[in-house]
Amino acid sequence: MQLSLHADYALRVLIYVGTRPQATVRTQDISDAYGISKHHLVRVVQTLGQHGYLQVHPGRSGGIALARPPAEIRLGQVVRHAEPNLRLVECFDRETNTCPIAPACGLKSMLSDALESFLTALDRYTLADVLTSAAQPRLESLLRIHPTM
Repeated sequence: MQLSLHADYALRVLIYVGTRPQATVRTQDISDAYGISKHHLVRVVQTLGQHGYLQVHPGRSGGIALARPPAEIRLGQVVRHAEPNLRLVECFDRETNTCPIAPACGLKSMLSDALESFLTALDRYTLADVLTSAAQPRLESLLRIHPTM
């Protein structure tokens, strides 16, 4: 199983913004830190803003900030919002399914259970768990964030 880039980037954006709790962050700074497309990040930021994870301040002097404390941002919920069509196999989508054994196959229910277990496990963790005081300095260093910024 692999998360889409949209979900991966959503988690990365939250980590970056979470390392700067007192600041408004520019999307360009996140793009530069991770070496990923600003265009793609704009869509990710929109998703995170729509679901209440980020405050988005548009415009030239705008930026983004966390909309709630890191301890209230559950990773499983972020993945659910960033991956609204999370499906492990073709038969998860009735409209596009072409598998001829789907009506008799028990695999779909087993994979559904596994997917729900994965998301439930992520729900046990918050952004605060990622941003522990021990991890914070290393994250700032790797992302080239200076604490005085």
